[in-house]
Amino acid sequence: MPYWRLSSYYFFYFASLGALLPYWGPYLHSLGFREQMIGAFMAILTGTKILAPLIWGQIADQTGKRLLVVRLGALCSILGFAALYWMDGFWGMAWALLVFSFFWNATLPQMEAITFDHLGPRPARYALVRLWGSVGFILTAVGLGLALEQGLLSQVPLWVLGLTIGIWISVLWIPEPPPGPGPRTASSLSQTLRQPGVIAFLAACFLMQLSHGIYYAFYSLHLEAAGYTSTAIGWLWALGVIAEVLIFLRMSLLLTRFGARSVLLWSLGAAVVRWLAIGFGSEQFLILFLAQWLHAATFGTFHASAIHLVNQLFTGRTQGRGQALYNSLSFGAGGAAGGLVGGWLWSVWGPASAFGFAAGAACLGWLVVWRWMDGTYD
Repeated sequence: MPYWRLSSYYFFYFASLGALLPYWGPYLHSLGFREQMIGAFMAILTGTKILAPLIWGQIADQTGKRLLVVRLGALCSILGFAALYWMDGFWGMAWALLVFSFFWNATLPQMEAITFDHLGPRPARYALVRLWGSVGFILTAVGLGLALEQGLLSQVPLWVLGLTIGIWISVLWIPEPPPGPGPRTASSLSQTLRQPGVIAFLAACFLMQLSHGIYYAFYSLHLEAAGYTSTAIGWLWALGVIAEVLIFLRMSLLLTRFGARSVLLWSLGAAVVRWLAIGFGSEQFLILFLAQWLHAATFGTFHASAIHLVNQLFTGRTQGRGQALYNSLSFGAGGAAGGLVGGWLWSVWGPASAFGFAAGAACLGWLVVWRWMDGTYD
């Protein structure tokens, strides 16, 4: 297995996310965009995950050229982001982000499928590859936060562009994977999607990422308004991902001992607590510190168990579309809805209402898993 070459992709992809999530909102704010506009921009970044992964997943599954799709998407995302330097105003920014994110979001689901093909009979090792994405996020979030203490927010897009170039270079080194196991036809996709437990699983993923969409779009602005410095904000972001790295090291044991359904329930319950703590306890650093440790559950254990289920449910030539469907409904539709709803709630009733809504979405997700997913999903 080309462990380090696979890991390098995750490193650069999530490092670019480590520049976008904590600092793109403040960067847009420095350009004079209002909160609702920022919410719309963040919704574009996540909203293209609704269609882009499905389109490119269909192409990859039908042609069998999954790695070529990833390489093409990485190259076009560079060109799309570079267009930001020639665009002005709300619509110019929106179009540039649309083009960039359409290709940028196309690469991850297909890389997940490629990684599992390389892992073969050792899927539990996925977390050991994915953790390097968390390391990249941490280094970027902290490093850029320190750089912003001495510099201007105008350097944020330069960091993102450089890391996006790193994504493209990394995928050029990844070899073609062996053929994935399972049926080579697409018929199992519709059969899988008719199962009530699968529908409940995808609904819970949507609700969990809806709650995270509010966090990703407005956490930094929330802390800025509470008086925290960019360095403190960067470290709080990094702390959450450090917790994520640590839990990835134990995910195989957790899934074996407790099963995916139980892990999903714990994760959704922890999300309710976390969003309430952030929304109503921002003036107390200790509360924020403890809330960030819950990222190990709200993202780490939830994502790892979800990917585990997707890999089991969607096999063979349906794997690319299965990964794409998971990303589209959760990170795409869920994240976009969170950004839009969060921006509206923030502007009307303030940050506490936005994070309170996030807690409510996670609670609904818990009820969906508890009611409609049975023990067969362990």
